Amino acid sequence: QVHVVESGGGSVQSGGSLRLSCAVSGLTNSRYYMGWIRQAPGQTREVVAVVENGGRELVVDSVKGRFTVSQDNAENTLSLMMNNLKPEDTAMYYCAARQGYYGVLTRLPPTTWFNYWGQGTQVNVSS
Repeated sequence: QVHVVESGGGSVQSGGSLRLSCAVSGLTNSRYYMGWIRQAPGQTREVVAVVENGGRELVVDSVKGRFTVSQDNAENTLSLMMNNLKPEDTAMYYCAARQGYYGVLTRLPPTTWFNYWGQGTQVNVSS
């Protein structure tokens, strides 16, 4: 059984920083993808970043230059370092995973592409 667990999050003022971490266990395939998805109040979910283990990383344009995604393949963990946070970054942030290999990603996948999801961690940014 696959488990996805997020940690981090919290409340900061605009311009502040937070780091989110995600650990995935129970994967049976050495090839997989992990991603961060967020859902702001009253909004649909949005893929923020996706990585293939040991491969390419993609980040949504709205956070480029502010958010950095990193992975530790040996530990099946994924981190999201969020700098210069803005009030519009306020959202529930989810970590998700998909097993298998589906080629090199050239664009962010839809949120429904991911098979396994964590419970989410809340990020609040005040102005």
